[in-house]
Amino acid sequence: MSLLFVRHGETALNAARVMQPADTPLSPRGLAQAQAVAQRLARLRPVALLSSDLPRALQTAQAIGAATGLPVQTTPLLHERNFGAFRGRPHASFDFDPIHMTDAPPDGESMAEFLDRVARAFAASVRLRATLAGPLVVVSHGLVIRALLGPQVAVAPGTALPARIGNTSITEVEAAPPHRAVRIDCMQHLQGATAEDGQSLSGG
Repeated sequence: MSLLFVRHGETALNAARVMQPADTPLSPRGLAQAQAVAQRLARLRPVALLSSDLPRALQTAQAIGAATGLPVQTTPLLHERNFGAFRGRPHASFDFDPIHMTDAPPDGESMAEFLDRVARAFAASVRLRATLAGPLVVVSHGLVIRALLGPQVAVAPGTALPARIGNTSITEVEAAPPHRAVRIDCMQHLQGATAEDGQSLSGG
């Protein structure tokens, strides 16, 4: 059985390529994407649902909970990287890429702090999955899921990792060590009006 990592649905600030404040909710398109991934996940019969408690992730998890009948458990370990004072600014307003900066932004997290938290979030997810008799759905954020690939999740040699993780994409990971990736950034449930915008900001 698996760990199913899901990125939240689209927000208006994703689409506008703005570094997101913590309280950013899903857009109407993001809510539709959440419904689409919820219906797909319901067919996989998950037995537990864990989520970041930031609104964009929590709203996505609540849609999944409604489709599966599962209560939503939350943890701040699954939060997106904290970009502190940079949140609310357009990505294009920086003369460097804040998404990949190693130092901490003012009032934010350094890359090392973020990666340590991601490792702890993954360990907590694995511990919870070990108590279950079926799949665990984990709803989080683009940079969190991307940071799992390699350090925590074993990727087949020669696999090209995505530069970004798409809204409501599913990354399926084997529950047992070495936690191999079964699928990465899968968005087959998104079609037509809900299709992923490859130019939106993944992270922040």
